Amino acid sequence: ALRAAGATAGRAAAQWWAQETLGGRAVGGVRPAALQILDALDDGDPAVLDGLPTADPYFLGDDQARYAEAAPPGGPAWQELTAHRVDEARWAWCGGFDDAVTDEVARQCRIVLHPTGDDRDLSHLHPDRVRPGGPGVFAGDWAWTPNADGEMRVPVGFAGTLVDNWNGWAVFTCTRQVAEAIVADQQAARGRYRKHLAAHGVAGVQQDRMVDESMARMRFDGDVIDVDETRVHGDPDAVDRITAGADGRYTVMGRSWTWIAVHPYDCDRITGDIPDPVEQPPTPAA
Repeated sequence: ALRAAGATAGRAAAQWWAQETLGGRAVGGVRPAALQILDALDDGDPAVLDGLPTADPYFLGDDQARYAEAAPPGGPAWQELTAHRVDEARWAWCGGFDDAVTDEVARQCRIVLHPTGDDRDLSHLHPDRVRPGGPGVFAGDWAWTPNADGEMRVPVGFAGTLVDNWNGWAVFTCTRQVAEAIVADQQAARGRYRKHLAAHGVAGVQQDRMVDESMARMRFDGDVIDVDETRVHGDPDAVDRITAGADGRYTVMGRSWTWIAVHPYDCDRITGDIPDPVEQPPTPAA
């Protein structure tokens, strides 16, 4: 009961702290601060952790009041507790407080960083933790774009399963929904480049040629992705038709484009269902 009471107080303290650091009363960009705090929680960095609300287990002044508020009916009276039990009561309340602070601070940081405001822990999708056969979020290494604050961001990440590494680049499979989003993103990129050329006076056949030389044509033809890179590579045979595998999943430009695993927190949005951690097999008994 004392630990639960301490946890309630810890969550409240963390929420007030978050308002000053990550919420409406925060000054400046909050994303870098949220990422730094999450990393510090993972690494146990005292430079950051010392700034979080904390309960002092060596301060005796609040013991009796806390005990009176939290002890359940039928529990021993404060006056009946031995010195050892008093210490246990204090440490239980303070431990509940501190654990709840770190949990709530991490949750608040995840909300700030998550592209959809979700508070799920996505640390399993950190690029360093993505393994073949496991889930990840992927983007082209060309996708990084500065936002209005000068932060390098990935406008859209694509949820998938890593199946291979090709010359250091990721090869992943994805659902039809994600494959359609990749095709749409390519078409949008071509459209942006076309507008850029038009703004600089390039039009007509020359504009078409420059767009096609820069980026592949992509479209869905039924259940097949048609990819035309003939002008990109100057090769009339550089045409590919990407079909879904037996599991219905697509490998879009794997071993062709330079895909990388990216952190979901670096994405403005993510296409596809963000996967939960893959359950690891139990470690064999010694």
